[in-house]
Amino acid sequence: MASIEERVEALVKKPIENLGYQLYDVQYAKEGKDYFLRIFIENQNGQISLEDCEKVNNEIEELLDTADYIKEQYFLEVSSTGVEKIIRKEKHLQENIDEYISINLFKPINNSKEFIGILKKFDDETIYIEVNGEIIELERKNISLIKKYYDWDNEI
Repeated sequence: MASIEERVEALVKKPIENLGYQLYDVQYAKEGKDYFLRIFIENQNGQISLEDCEKVNNEIEELLDTADYIKEQYFLEVSSTGVEKIIRKEKHLQENIDEYISINLFKPINNSKEFIGILKKFDDETIYIEVNGEIIELERKNISLIKKYYDWDNEI
């Protein structure tokens, strides 16, 4: 059976595309006592406004209520991916080959739990990034978070 995230993604993808946006990701999470369904959208010009989010929210809210995939009460959040978007899927990794990413680990390697480098390649077990000219292999099972990296100081 598909996860809630997969079912929601299949349900809302086309309506979001019909509005002129791309569905980047769907996340369903419990935080404290509350549940959140987060829908991340993008568009061609890379700028998502509050009005864009509201338009998508209004389009999908009733679809979600009718489908009733989520039995718990939840908060629906529609937002932009942001500059430092989270990378969770294989397609996101593929889109970021030769781009700067930030990887956080559960357990440190060489006393570090964060690596920033250029994504060179990946497979089912390992992410390979280039840091200062050296290729570092990071086990996927030890990775807690991968994000697109943006150097706010130097704007790389």
